[in-house]
Amino acid sequence: MQKLFEHPFLGRGFRPFFLCGAVYTIFSVLLWGGFYGGYAEIPAVLQDPVGWHAHEMIYGYTMAIVAGFLLTAVANWTGGAPARQMHLAGLVCLWVAGRIVLNLNTGLPGWLVYGIAAAFIPALAVSLALPLLKSRNIRNFIFLGLLSVLFACEGAFFLTGKIMPLYLAVLMIVMMISLIGGRIIPAFTVAALRRKGETAYPTPQPKTDIAALFSLLATAGCLMVFGTTHVVFAGAAFVAAMIHAWRMRYYLTNRVWHDPMLWILHLGYAWLVFGLFCAAAAGLDFIPFSVALHTVTVGSIGSMTLGMMCRVTLGHTGRDLTASKLTTLSFVLMQLAAIIRVGGVIIMPEQAVLWIAATACLWAVCFACYLPVYAPMLWKARPDGAPA
Repeated sequence: MQKLFEHPFLGRGFRPFFLCGAVYTIFSVLLWGGFYGGYAEIPAVLQDPVGWHAHEMIYGYTMAIVAGFLLTAVANWTGGAPARQMHLAGLVCLWVAGRIVLNLNTGLPGWLVYGIAAAFIPALAVSLALPLLKSRNIRNFIFLGLLSVLFACEGAFFLTGKIMPLYLAVLMIVMMISLIGGRIIPAFTVAALRRKGETAYPTPQPKTDIAALFSLLATAGCLMVFGTTHVVFAGAAFVAAMIHAWRMRYYLTNRVWHDPMLWILHLGYAWLVFGLFCAAAAGLDFIPFSVALHTVTVGSIGSMTLGMMCRVTLGHTGRDLTASKLTTLSFVLMQLAAIIRVGGVIIMPEQAVLWIAATACLWAVCFACYLPVYAPMLWKARPDGAPA
């Protein structure tokens, strides 16, 4: 039994969570597209199909990728041992249990279903808190705060059945993208350009980074107080968009188009900026809020998670950070999915069913491209013999 838990697959958090997240998002998004097209039924556990889709994209797929990234990164941040073996297997089982009770009619009482589904984030937070507290890594305590808010949003959604807590949860994910993106995008870009022999230097902008996070916090507060169609919310989202756009001026974006492993991250951040501008427009009732929402979720969250899944898998299994043809295709298709989901609904709203179904299919294809290339890397030991 002990040898089972010593398998490389349970050596680092990114391995099981990236694989499970990719498989599950293919299933869930195709089910959603099929439901919207009238060809499938959504599990009745949450009653509201839109609520099921939103919850499972945030707390099913996205949280799996967030968990895989944070569990892997915290070992680097603290210099401690990563969550692995039985500890990691337990976390994965909690995540899988949540997906089971929200997708199958288990006959369990509602309070127990919701309790099982909500148990993953506290367990993840504790797994991260222990090494962070032990090493006094104060800089990254913010992730514990964001996970706490995500847990509160999930609880509020289960208790009220209203969609607003899930909108706030999306903004918490956006804050993670803003925080992590502000660290890694310029750093990865400079490192890649230097490997090519080009001159490149990072430009620290700590005040702008802090302003970016506070602008998103203000946007979340205005959304909660005033709702999606209010001038105050529009103003907060516009300010956040401007700050994030200004922050990007030092990211050397004009020099990344030769490398898909770089431009996917830059485009993911650019979709975030555009999504905040769309949120401002939705606040003024110029466009539906759902357009702004999917600009962020499909464009930014989709691009950033897919890009980081590929980069982390390659880097932590000892391989070159080079995008294969299938990887590049998945990155391109993710951009097409976002364009169709946003642009199609704006230009031809009467064809919304077609655009949503097409987006679901493209999203599924993106992760179907990920699996044959990266699943073997996630499952097998590193080729250089180093620890998982």
